[in-house]
Amino acid sequence: MMRTMKPLLYAMVLALTFSGVARADEPSGRSESGHHKMEHKMECGGHDRGGHGHDMGGRHGRAGHFLHHLIKHQKELGLTDEQASKVKQLSLDFDRTKIRTEANILVAERELTSLVHEENADMAAIEAKVKESETFEIGLRVAAIKAKREAWSLLTPEQREKVKAEREKRMRHHQEG
Repeated sequence: MMRTMKPLLYAMVLALTFSGVARADEPSGRSESGHHKMEHKMECGGHDRGGHGHDMGGRHGRAGHFLHHLIKHQKELGLTDEQASKVKQLSLDFDRTKIRTEANILVAERELTSLVHEENADMAAIEAKVKESETFEIGLRVAAIKAKREAWSLLTPEQREKVKAEREKRMRHHQEG
């Protein structure tokens, strides 16, 4: 019984590992060249040059993008100084959270890879490391949602309409081009 269970456990670990790699390749973890986006940014002087998603964040990168968009277009949107100040603080707070959490995810994933390659690694330790990484990911997604919702709540109905109209305009332009 034990002999048949061991290969099955290894297969499950490999499946989990490679599903994580595949997920990471899509919105957040790696650029098209296979480099981690964060490493790529560091190599390029702090600027993301290519790939898809926003930084490592993928889905959560959109929250940062939204906040930066509000700041960049504060005059066109008619943001007051107080609104702009609050959005800037939200953006800074979210960036801090995102950077720290992405670092924690990278460390957890590297530790997981090390555990998976250890022949005598305990399955409970491997499972705990997978859960740790996913917990960081969940926390980051929730932080992104909170930041975006809080920024949205600062806007007046007129400002919200301007943001929606601009988004629809970009979507139409993207579909045409």
